[in-house]
Amino acid sequence: MKKLILLFACGLMLGNKVMAQNTGLKIAYINSAVLLQAMPERINADSALAKYTRTFQEQIELMTKEFQTKLQQFQGGEKTMTEAMKEVKTKELQDLQTRIESTQQSAQEKIQTKKQDLYTPILEKADKAIKDVAKEKNYDYIFDVNSQGGIVFSKDEYDITPLVKAKMGIK
Repeated sequence: MKKLILLFACGLMLGNKVMAQNTGLKIAYINSAVLLQAMPERINADSALAKYTRTFQEQIELMTKEFQTKLQQFQGGEKTMTEAMKEVKTKELQDLQTRIESTQQSAQEKIQTKKQDLYTPILEKADKAIKDVAKEKNYDYIFDVNSQGGIVFSKDEYDITPLVKAKMGIK
């Protein structure tokens, strides 16, 4: 059964190659991860995002230390507290824990939004450069080897990553 599937897949690939040759299709590929890694704008965006993230981390660390301090105080003095005082302190700890969780969730959402804001222009610039190279070189299709289910094999001569980098002025 595996041989039959392999034979069928090979037949499809050969058929596609013949069809591409007969129709004059021009196909290339790019590794978008390599391209993005080489973009200087990405380095600046990563740095800005890390700085932005640290502000939230510091805030959450302070809140966590406050929680731990109050918890230790509660545990140390619990035996001498009245039931009413225990209830008040327990409620205070629960409220602080809820605030920490809420702050963490809010921080994650804000960081994700900031990342999108920082990366959108970078991705648009890369996309434009890819499309410009495709038009200049008259490619019909450009595949991204970085995407899931991408290309399993291709010849280096079809890799346009260096052309796109050159178009963008990246070495």
